[in-house]
Amino acid sequence: MQMITEKFIQDLLAKKENPCLSLYMPTHRHHPENKQDPIRFKNLLKEMEQSLQQKYSSEETKNFLAPLEELAGNPDFWNQNRDGLAVFSAKDLMEVVKLPVAVDSLALVADSFHTKPIRKYLQSTDRYHLLGLSRHEFTLYEGNRHSIDEIELSDEIPKTIEEALGDELTDEHITVASYGGAAGEGNAMHHGHGGKKDQVDLDAERFFRIVAKAVEDNYSNPSGLPLILAALPEHHHLFHKVNKNESLRSDGIQVNPSSVSKEKLTKMAWEVMKPAYLENLEKQAGQFCHAKAAGKGSDDYKELAVAAVAGRIETLLVEADRIIAARITNLVTGNTQKKDMDNPRVDDLLDDMGELVMKMGGKVVVMPPEYMPTDTGLAGIYRY
Repeated sequence: MQMITEKFIQDLLAKKENPCLSLYMPTHRHHPENKQDPIRFKNLLKEMEQSLQQKYSSEETKNFLAPLEELAGNPDFWNQNRDGLAVFSAKDLMEVVKLPVAVDSLALVADSFHTKPIRKYLQSTDRYHLLGLSRHEFTLYEGNRHSIDEIELSDEIPKTIEEALGDELTDEHITVASYGGAAGEGNAMHHGHGGKKDQVDLDAERFFRIVAKAVEDNYSNPSGLPLILAALPEHHHLFHKVNKNESLRSDGIQVNPSSVSKEKLTKMAWEVMKPAYLENLEKQAGQFCHAKAAGKGSDDYKELAVAAVAGRIETLLVEADRIIAARITNLVTGNTQKKDMDNPRVDDLLDDMGELVMKMGGKVVVMPPEYMPTDTGLAGIYRY
């Protein structure tokens, strides 16, 4: 299962060998709704089959669809759904992304992957990581304003103090009552040979240091998302002491994460994130207004298209769910053409612009309509 990062999208966009199969669909987390998901998936595969048969033989079509057919018949896969699904398949490539947001159903066969829906999710400014930490173990989540989902950590990452320290535990005979318990961890009693508090604290410090580095290297650095710590008050101090991850917020949630429901944890996390989220939106809008006043910004799509192909756009603000019925027709001059699109979800000017800006090393930010500093659907800040 893939984590969505700019590098992941860039790698998809760099794939040149035809055909590139892109499939999106909403999915369901719970029974009985999720029973219909594999059926909808197979219906989308039929659409792909019809598209492929217009250009390829029956045998070639069968081979192209084989990895997706295998996925369709995997019951374990469909029993662990989130809110949306994206699948990308080509020769020697198969990527699956389970999304915490719903997406429209779409099945495309083209000479490049369709990345707009996952780029919109990547560029949303309400995303964060949540680290649920106890003295004994940790869990990492990815969240937004609506939900949090546990991240399936790779096997190489130790998830408990025993896995992290192994034989190096200060005293393997120490037992801790209520270790990891929902309510008792803060008052844990230490027993056994050498059961001294400073020894237990030393183990916790070493464990927290390993956790901090693993999260930073594998999740914070690749994603750039802010990190919220959920832990007992005494563990906040110790974790901040050993942490070097600049994504970690100074505030956090001072509760043992296993003592509250997932819904409650989501609400508490958003209470932490919301002020920074709103501040960031206002900051982005203010930076554009300042740049435009200085002649270094525009909200005219024709001007921005020319700047995009030249690599001049540093930051592009895009209105969420806005579609502009035009496309860039010349990737040298940046000329645009208005058109009536049969399927505007497939290709619109904001999709073209966002892809170009990312390819050129710029940043794209999806903004709620009420925070957009323009009424044209987009706003660009120039590098020069």
